[in-house]
Amino acid sequence: MTETPNISYIKELASGSDTFEEKLIGIVKREFPEEKNEFLNNYTTKEYDKAAENVHKLKHKIGMFGFEKGYQTAIDFEEGLKNNDSSLYSKFVLILESIEQFLNTI
Repeated sequence: MTETPNISYIKELASGSDTFEEKLIGIVKREFPEEKNEFLNNYTTKEYDKAAENVHKLKHKIGMFGFEKGYQTAIDFEEGLKNNDSSLYSKFVLILESIEQFLNTI
């Protein structure tokens, strides 16, 4: 994977407000693991329509952490799941794991 997570976009949104930046990061830290687990559960049970909805939610967080290619992967994976195509699963999970590890460091 050539992309690595960062908080550049969050800093830009915060416009120098440490309080806003911390709140936003706190929200993502709380929501991301829940959304990831829900996706994995739906994917594992082959409920691809629900998994596609989960990917839709997660892709915005992927973009928020600076993954341009990863964001496109999420878009493609979401569309694929709607057509029962799970070929991008491994690539998508690597992105999620990278973000999860990053969230543990900030």
